[in-house]
Amino acid sequence: MTNAITDINHTGADEAIYDFIGIGLGPFNLSLACLAEPLPNLRCLFLEKKEAFGWHTGMLIDGTTLQNPFLADLVSLADPTSRFSYLNYCKQQGRLYTYYVRENYYLTRQEYDRYCKWAAAQLRNVRYRRNVLDIHYDASLPGYVIAGVDTHNGTPFRYRTRRLVIGIGSEPRLPDCCEGLRGGSRGPIHTANYLAHKSWLQQQRVITVVGSGQSGAEVYYDLLRDCDLYGYTLNWVTRAPRFFQMETAKLTLEFLLPAYIGHFQRLDDAAKRRATQGQRAIHSGINKTLIDRIYDLLDETRHRPGLRTQLMPNLALTACTLDDSGKRFALTFEHNELPERYRHVTDALVMATGYTHRIPPFVRGIHDRIRWDAVGQYVQAEDYAVDITGNEIYVQNAGFEGGITNPDLGLACHRNARLIHAMTGVDTYRAETRTTFQDFSPRADSGFTRFGALPPSSHATSRHASTHRRGWDIAADGVANDAMSDAADGSVDTPRR
Repeated sequence: MTNAITDINHTGADEAIYDFIGIGLGPFNLSLACLAEPLPNLRCLFLEKKEAFGWHTGMLIDGTTLQNPFLADLVSLADPTSRFSYLNYCKQQGRLYTYYVRENYYLTRQEYDRYCKWAAAQLRNVRYRRNVLDIHYDASLPGYVIAGVDTHNGTPFRYRTRRLVIGIGSEPRLPDCCEGLRGGSRGPIHTANYLAHKSWLQQQRVITVVGSGQSGAEVYYDLLRDCDLYGYTLNWVTRAPRFFQMETAKLTLEFLLPAYIGHFQRLDDAAKRRATQGQRAIHSGINKTLIDRIYDLLDETRHRPGLRTQLMPNLALTACTLDDSGKRFALTFEHNELPERYRHVTDALVMATGYTHRIPPFVRGIHDRIRWDAVGQYVQAEDYAVDITGNEIYVQNAGFEGGITNPDLGLACHRNARLIHAMTGVDTYRAETRTTFQDFSPRADSGFTRFGALPPSSHATSRHASTHRRGWDIAADGVANDAMSDAADGSVDTPRR
């Protein structure tokens, strides 16, 4: 099989020319690696900076689950017969019958992480500890030369490839008012690093969680369970008008299927932003089960003398500094509905403010081969290519082209099937022709006859603009600025049930 890689000592210069090299190994590129593995004429390699596969280890809280059913695994929605499916994982682990009896279609995050590790361990075309530092175009190949160093021993490496698939994920986002404290000895703790700091947090007198997405709710609930045991005061604050539920009606979930991607990609940028704004409750809310658990726990423990907790919506964080002691956080909030400002001092600050897409430094050498928009973001084609030729550089889960579907684990297989089709010209994993019952624009045989076009300005009416009040704005990458769905790489707050 041609993708059984020959890489002498896994270091130095590998003179093979690969059909494509994937940079980064999160769930999306891992899915691509699994779908590419059985294809004998596709020679590929995946480079990962970490020592081993790890999926949001800071948020693998006991009992937390994915928002997607188990069929949204690495391969099943493209190839349910694949040996990398979750059901085959259960079979190989001797757990298929217990899973059958359990009747739980939603994996815990810890279980999903174990499953991904199992799949990654079977791949021979993954190289860990590969820190990519530079990429440049070599017209003589034609293709790209990737250079970097082994993070363990500093040994340089070099690989050559016809195409690139960048899947490096995203980085924790902090509000602008907190950026001055990033990286310091006393900075806010992002939910991405929650478990590493949990023991320290529980030794503090006052803990404040800011942000009301799924991750914020999970951290609040985890801390609430031990609130009276440790005796800390626990605050949960959001600038959203309420702690709202993720929308999971079945017709709504059709907006997370391939048919809607095709419709969304045909919209202009302004329409895409309006559409994403209207779909906020699909990807930025809290699942109903968790909201109910929080409420029930609050009710069950309300009479305990040691329980001190508050939930406060409609408060926008506008300033974050250290107090005079240099040990506590001095926060300023503004109320969204009242003309009032508040000061709050807390010993620990946990930010559930999501993730942001980042442009990796190693693309500097190929900057002129990538299409960029006016604000410096990738311009993606419908098959997720971002290069000027349209068939050399692909990016996973970045850019605005996919809207709220970008971080959804359930769409990974569909996207990767399209990537493989684009790179090989062969539709190996053929998509279903119709994936939704609703039509997002009238079909030719629908009886709705198109007789004219509206000018673009006619779409931007006041009814759209009225939703853009403070606390509901959508950032340029389509992610809600509050209740941020920690989902920029599809890994934490996946927009699903």
